[in-house]
Amino acid sequence: MENELRILLSEEGSDPEHVARRTRGLREELLQLDVEDVRSVPAGEVPPGARAGEAAMIGSLLVSLGGAATGLGQVVAVIRDWWGRCHDVRPSLRLTLDGDVLELSEATDDQVTEAFDLFVRRHATAVT
Repeated sequence: MENELRILLSEEGSDPEHVARRTRGLREELLQLDVEDVRSVPAGEVPPGARAGEAAMIGSLLVSLGGAATGLGQVVAVIRDWWGRCHDVRPSLRLTLDGDVLELSEATDDQVTEAFDLFVRRHATAVT
């Protein structure tokens, strides 16, 4: 569907319930924004490149951005802030929008900010 951002987060070696709690927490924050919907995606399908045993360590959300021009920027800002607060272990993130993929795992705060900013700029005219 158009204007849907898929968010995958994973933590190698983490308890599946821990990942589920983190995913729920991010979802709750995203629901505070001017987006149409944020829903959890069932873990039945293993994402491309993931081994079957990793499926339980992955949380997945689908954000329906709707027609708000600022939607993607707001969503990415919340994700960046949320990720920055994960001090114990920062999860790996994979954002997908219209076939464009942004993957983050081990990165500095500056690298994360730059990657998110570029991702939003690439879609600034597409998400209106």
